[in-house]
Amino acid sequence: MTGGPRPIGAEGRRALEQELTHLRAERRTVAETLQGGDSDEIGDLADQADELQRADQLHRLDARIEEITLRLRQGTAAEPAPTDVVGVGSTVTVRFADGSEQTVEIGEIAVALDETLVTADSPLGGALLGHRVGDTVSYLTPGGQDTATVVSLGAS
Repeated sequence: MTGGPRPIGAEGRRALEQELTHLRAERRTVAETLQGGDSDEIGDLADQADELQRADQLHRLDARIEEITLRLRQGTAAEPAPTDVVGVGSTVTVRFADGSEQTVEIGEIAVALDETLVTADSPLGGALLGHRVGDTVSYLTPGGQDTATVVSLGAS
């Protein structure tokens, strides 16, 4: 894949917009809990640690909000999934090195509890992008290098 902005489908855009709404609400809640201004009072260490933890949480929220905002701004509308090569939106059956097969959908956004979804930026999803039926790809897993062969390809 190229380093430029990736296309984003309607479902991916909706999921990102929902996440952004949730993150902004969470940020407001966290920001309201932070003590305002400099204080000459010395609180106990637990209060200070809690304050630092909330400030760190605020920083992480701000970073994710910025990431999603940029993705939404730069993402162009996704074309329909290609039928001759693996792309976002493709349904792909792969055969792993151990002989097992699995059918997965290449998606943009991870969906909780959807075991058939492989995101385009995951090791397997990224390795499959641009390949055709019969191609074997290598990808890195927590257990080391692995391979998968594209058995069939369709659009979801």
